[in-house]
Order: sequence, then structure tokens, then C-alpha cells
Amino acid sequence: MLHRTHTTDARHILTYAQSLDRGGVERALLRLTAGWLREGCRVTLVLASGERLKCDELPEGITLVDLGRDSYATLFGMARAVRAAQPDLIFCPGNYYSGAAAIAWLRLGRACPPIVGKISNALVRPDMNAMTAWAYRRWLRLHPRFLAQLVAMTPAMAAEAIAEMRMPAERISVIANPPTLTAPGAVATALPRGRYIVGVGRLEPQKRWDRLIAALPRIADREIALLLIGEGSARAALEAQVRALGLEHRVTMPGYSDDPLPAMAGAAVAVLTSDYEGVPGVLREALSQGTPVVATESSVAVREIVTGPELGTVVPREDAGALVAALDHWLAPGRARPEPVTAGGDPIAEYLALFDRLVAQRNR
Repeated sequence: MLHRTHTTDARHILTYAQSLDRGGVERALLRLTAGWLREGCRVTLVLASGERLKCDELPEGITLVDLGRDSYATLFGMARAVRAAQPDLIFCPGNYYSGAAAIAWLRLGRACPPIVGKISNALVRPDMNAMTAWAYRRWLRLHPRFLAQLVAMTPAMAAEAIAEMRMPAERISVIANPPTLTAPGAVATALPRGRYIVGVGRLEPQKRWDRLIAALPRIADREIALLLIGEGSARAALEAQVRALGLEHRVTMPGYSDDPLPAMAGAAVAVLTSDYEGVPGVLREALSQGTPVVATESSVAVREIVTGPELGTVVPREDAGALVAALDHWLAPGRARPEPVTAGGDPIAEYLALFDRLVAQRNR
């Protein structure tokens, strides 16, 4: 385990997000900032909007800068907050946010501290048409200009960054997210009666929860319920699909949960049906609870998490029959559950060692 004994150059870290209710990237960011604060760092969090922020959502000791408007474009004004805070380093919590990092880098010029970016979503996007995919690749290949270092959460994602971003291997670190822990005082999500399938993630087109809802009438267990935890723009369409299939009595969508781990622990199987992902933390969270998973081949990292058939099943994105078969397999009476998978390493210490090294290099 790494300990912060060699240097403490990165004393002040600035990071940012549009808001804290968007999804897994922001949940992981809060775990990271809490860890950095515990290690004695000063942490400034810039939010486009903290309007819906709960009083107990922020780690104790964090400095909040609220830019006052919930839009991505609001983050383009982050350079002003950086000048005021004078951090040693900027952390970009996911590639969704890298545009804001690029704007800050351009506006700050030589005064810009090192920027560390994390890959949070797929670099190869099967959902894009040819022209959009070409533009996306061109954008990715600009990242080595403004990122001092890139963090990939698995070796396969690091290899994808080398291929798609043309990021030099020596400027990529492989560091996992800190594990999700049961949140003290969090309001538990009401669980369905009897056995149920769980899906956790934003209700957005990327997640393709329509695949899972469509599979429900086709699986052998005609009584099993489906619990979809999350919120997003696709809610109305998913609710309409549930009504059209006559599944109102089997499908529950309670919205966002502060702590989905108890729901994962109680589920017969956890499912992820996305078109594309980065490193889907929900799979690791489910496996940490000893719950088997069924996931689409949505990322090169999926098979780094689902490492064997005893943990779950990976299916092609567009193969509805394979999804149903995988669900039938794991829902069969008496099917053995996997042993809980414990995360290794010390991500907080690994991040801080990287930050110290970058700041020390800049200060030489």
C-alpha cells in the first residue's frame, strides 16, 4: 500500500462537475475527494450548479464554488475559479468533462496547473454515425495537448487510450475507482417483494434499459420483478414501454438512490444493457455484494471485471435472445451465487502519488 511520505507537492487539488446528481462519475468523484481530504489535501470543488445539493452530500472540509447555472457551458468559465483558488493541480473527473478542461487550459495559458483527466466513458462509440465518429476521434487526439496525465481504470482502457487518443503510454496511469461503501444514514430504496432483477444507472438512451424491459416477458420466471434505480431523460419512454407490455405490476423505477448497494445485495442478478460504457462501476459494485451480473459487451473493460463464468455473463449488445438466455441461466432455481469480489490496491494513495509527481516536475 502506498503512503504519502515521499513529497506533498500537490497540497491543493481543484476538481469540478456540472452537478452531483448526474451519475456514477460524480459519485466516484465524491469518494475521491473524501479520500484526498482525509490525507490532508485541500480540495476545491467547482460546480456549474449546486442548487439541488443536499447538506450531507459533500465531504467534510471541501471548499465549494458554485457557478450558479446548471449547464455544461457554465463550466467554460472555470478559469476564473482556478485563478482565484490557485490550486496545484486540476482533476478532470471524466472524459465527458474534458471540454471544460481544454477551455481552462487555453484561457489560463502558462498559468494553468497540470491537468489530470480520467477516462470515464467509451473512446469507441458504436452509436455514432461515420461523420460524428470521425469528429470524435479528432477531438480525442487533441487531449495530449492539454492533459498532463490520463488515468484509465483498467489496462484495457489504457490500451484504448493509446490507440484512440494517441496518448503516450508513459502519460497514462492505471488506477481503479475507490470502492463504493454503504453510506451511513442513506435512505434505503424500497425493494420489490420476492425475487427481483436490478439495474442501476441513469435513465438515458446510452443505457438501453428498453432492452431489459423487453426481455422481461420472455424469461422463464414470469413473476420476477425488475427494479431500475436511476433518473434521466428516458423515463417517460421507459414508462410508456412498461405500460405497453402490461408490466406495471413487475417494474419499479424509484429514481436516484444515495446508496444502491443494499438493492444490489438483495437482487437475484444485476444487469447492464448499455450501448457503450467506460469502466462500469455498477458491475464491480454488484460483484462486491456477491450478486451475479449480466452485461452487454459495452466496453473493453467489461471482461476485465466479469473475469469468469462464475461471476456472470457477457452478451452481444444487439442479441436479445442471448440476453434472455443469460437471465434464465442466472435465475434458475438453486443457481449458485459468486463469492464477493474484493477490490485491491489503494486508489487514493495512488492518485496522490501521481499528483505529487506531476506538481514536483512542474516546480523544478
